[in-house]
Amino acid sequence: MEITDNFETIEVTTDLLILGGGMAACGAAFEAAHWAKKHNLKVTLVDKAAMDRSGAVAMGLSAINQYIGLKTGENTLQDYVDYVKNDLMGIVRDDLVANIARHVDSSVHLFEKWGLPIWKDEQGNYVNEGRWQIMINGESYKTIVAEAAKNALAELGKNGEYYEKVFITGPLMDGNRCAGAVGFSVRENKFYVFKAKSVLAAMGGTVHVFKPRSVGEGLGRSWYPPFNSGASTYFTLKAGAEMTCQEIRFVPVRFKDAYGPVGAWFLLFKAKATNAMGEDYMETRADELNNWLPYGKVKPTPANLRNYLMMLEVNEGKHPIYMRTDEAIREIVKKAEDEKTAKRTLKKLENEAWEDFLDMTVSQALLWASTNVKPEEQPSEIAACEPYFIGSHSGGSGAWVSGPEDLAPQEYRWDFPNMTTVQGLFAAGDASGASSHKFSSGSFTEGRIAAKAAISFCVDFPDIPSISPTAVEEIKAEIFKPLETYSKFKDYSIDPNINPNFVKPKMFMFRLQKIMDEYAGGVSNAFRTSKPLLEKGLELLRFMREDVEKLAAEDTHELMRCWENIHRIWQAESHIRTILFREETRWPGYYFRTDFPKMKEEWKCFANCRWNPETGDWEMKKREIIDLID
Repeated sequence: MEITDNFETIEVTTDLLILGGGMAACGAAFEAAHWAKKHNLKVTLVDKAAMDRSGAVAMGLSAINQYIGLKTGENTLQDYVDYVKNDLMGIVRDDLVANIARHVDSSVHLFEKWGLPIWKDEQGNYVNEGRWQIMINGESYKTIVAEAAKNALAELGKNGEYYEKVFITGPLMDGNRCAGAVGFSVRENKFYVFKAKSVLAAMGGTVHVFKPRSVGEGLGRSWYPPFNSGASTYFTLKAGAEMTCQEIRFVPVRFKDAYGPVGAWFLLFKAKATNAMGEDYMETRADELNNWLPYGKVKPTPANLRNYLMMLEVNEGKHPIYMRTDEAIREIVKKAEDEKTAKRTLKKLENEAWEDFLDMTVSQALLWASTNVKPEEQPSEIAACEPYFIGSHSGGSGAWVSGPEDLAPQEYRWDFPNMTTVQGLFAAGDASGASSHKFSSGSFTEGRIAAKAAISFCVDFPDIPSISPTAVEEIKAEIFKPLETYSKFKDYSIDPNINPNFVKPKMFMFRLQKIMDEYAGGVSNAFRTSKPLLEKGLELLRFMREDVEKLAAEDTHELMRCWENIHRIWQAESHIRTILFREETRWPGYYFRTDFPKMKEEWKCFANCRWNPETGDWEMKKREIIDLID
């Protein structure tokens, strides 16, 4: 009896298949339900976790980082596109950024309508953390948005459904058309075959490709959710979609060890970061910014350049680096009119400082408490985290998608908005590239944009694609092979983690992280790499690909971990190949090419890649940057 015989095959046919449960997927479900009802179409959402606490907003947030405020007239779309383009050193799609920005405010107003507490001043206006950020009490942010998405699907009756605890392993294809997806339940012995007219990938970014700073007892602690394992990248690559910005990894600077957010301190409290001697390195190293013009002189300074100046301090032994929380609070309190007001202001600031963490990074509050840190009395250490792959924050990795009809030039528009280069496959949130700084509200908004387009695709292409039953059975055998491998060889040794016939997923992940850390510019190599290092990394990744055949799983939970690592390998390889292709250093502070240490005008372009499903070869190409909003 084969292992696969233990798993019941469940076939689900739908019109629109939404993959993911985070902010983009919830936005997609909310919008798709509206248009599906008009056309009597079915919408199915599949989530690896549970929508209430799924995705990057799972733990909560203390701010919404994209709110334009277009109605007030203080900001324009041009202002926001300029901000995003400057922060990404010129590498961004104007059309995609502007399309999200012109619709995002309405999404934020929906969040407030659904019950999200947004800070207001005495005049009833939103309290801005920075120019584009507004403060919220966001511990329940995701549950509020998920409830709205589930309610929208429920209004469709039998035409609206969602599956939770189902892990999607990869796409189903009908030639160059995405015909659905396959996966398995991590709670029941069920194998799922989802057939669809259109598919929307929104399964988040990628974490734990690089060795994290937190290891040993801190393993699993990361800035971005450790459960985001590259499913979006794997799915779109395997379908044959063209990808963009795979070289842009994001290295956030956060409070050290617990990854607490620094945004409120920088923007709301106006705190400064200094070296161990109390020197403001943004001032003492200001001349270094002249080497990265024109972006070195824009305001605000791009995130990667702020990182880079900090890293120069660390390289010279001037660390630890501190966030001067105490000085920032003292400066604010000093402005109080009298002692009574000062005490009241101090208490308010203390509460806000702790609430910033309790809303979104509880572990940081615990670390402060356990190490006796009082932010009003002493500074707290900050550090650069390990690299992450995301299309929604200060990174741009994801699929190359078609732009909106009224904004995108012909070179950026080939079909329905947010459709990849694969027919019927759409992408949003961290799954779509070159549209940075969408964050939570923008990801939700992009999910709405993509879902509306995907429903239009279903109307125009009403036939369900053809899928070979034989191919499905072959995929099923491949998916469950790690269970078969473990069952066959588990008695060869007394320790399941030490066996010459297989490798368990955690050990496999450690090996991948070591390769990427040492050869692709991770923390231990001070984020530096070069052609020889990258080529050696590719060689070692080829060995890892061979050993995928040896992955073993004791149960469906470990089976999910096996497939997470397969997804991560694809993200790792696309990253190395693209960073190798781009022969310059454009994002010092995210990575530094020691063999090409300068920024080059000829590389002011998109570096795109594609894995060819027919040949198995990787294709690299440049795409022109077209400035649409000046």
